[in-house]
Amino acid sequence: MKHAIQAVKKIILPLALLMASHVQADPVTDALNALESEWAQIYYQVPKQQQGHAYSQLLGKAVELCKKYPKEAGAIFWQAVIKASYADHQDPVSALSAVHDVRDLLNQAIGINPKAMGGSAYVVLGTLYHMTPSWPIAFGDDDEAEKLFKTALAISPDGIDSNFYYGQFLQDKGNKEEALRHFQRASIAPVRPEQVFADTRLEEEAKRALKNAGGGPISGKKAMFSSLNTAAQTK
Repeated sequence: MKHAIQAVKKIILPLALLMASHVQADPVTDALNALESEWAQIYYQVPKQQQGHAYSQLLGKAVELCKKYPKEAGAIFWQAVIKASYADHQDPVSALSAVHDVRDLLNQAIGINPKAMGGSAYVVLGTLYHMTPSWPIAFGDDDEAEKLFKTALAISPDGIDSNFYYGQFLQDKGNKEEALRHFQRASIAPVRPEQVFADTRLEEEAKRALKNAGGGPISGKKAMFSSLNTAAQTK
């Protein structure tokens, strides 16, 4: 169980925002875009040793946005995303607690609008269920994870993120042939105008996965939840 708390950090950037369908900007859209942009800047440009403080500051902004717009699924989703990213820089016990909070926030966002962000909350939640330890340590459950991934695909069958991360799940489970089909779909999925940088990165990963077909589980996502194993051992 060495792969545990890094789970959502790498998954987050490629996930679509609900605002893709909006023609004109509005205050909520602008605020969510600002969170996404700052998250991406921290993830790609801030040195690792400084990221914890940066994520903590950004989490405060997300919490305030949720207070201002308590029924906005996108705001709750990004609070979950940022909280998960920050958890990777916390002590193991705090990280384990944070993962439960992330799960609850994602379920809250889904309860408000299950189709928000093209079903991206289901993708993140599926990854959480796949990567966290099972009961009694946490709530990991691959059967539930697969249901969540399939729900995301039902909402966004040609989505770059829904296909890519389900492909990773299938590869981890040893179903390489079906995993390749989803990597292929991800590699040719349209790049979304509001997510050009993120989707281009994910498209590159999908193509790399196709080239590396036949290997073991993809290490990128596996790297994401490392401290939960330590947390489990300290319980």
